[in-house]
Amino acid sequence: MAFTSKNGRTETSLSEINVTPFVDVVLVLLIIFMVTAPVLQSGIEVSVPKTKVVKEISEERLVISITKGQEVYLNNDHVRLDEIGDALRKKFRDPRGQAVYVRADENVAFGAFATVMSAVKSAGITNVSIVTEPIQPGKK
Repeated sequence: MAFTSKNGRTETSLSEINVTPFVDVVLVLLIIFMVTAPVLQSGIEVSVPKTKVVKEISEERLVISITKGQEVYLNNDHVRLDEIGDALRKKFRDPRGQAVYVRADENVAFGAFATVMSAVKSAGITNVSIVTEPIQPGKK
């Protein structure tokens, strides 16, 4: 927008946006997301066994969790133990190239673990990894 001053010269108004409030809002949102993200990822509480060799998970994959009470979760969705095979078939079109991580509580009965592994194999998935935690030095 242009206007004429008392001297007769044409001047323009200041039409720049003040960015400081925008940056303040963005930083506050960033802090909120940084605080809430770990809480959202924790999901189902499972005390996995501890081993000496642990492979780091580098990409997002399908995770089957078995809790101490033998409840089965496919990612964060509760699934009945006898329906886990059908749920896996719905998730994957080509199960041969897919990988699945199994997180089982260290106190879960072997029968429940074996049932889940059997359902995974019957769904056609051959790449199955078992999630463990590393042993901390000095702790057993």
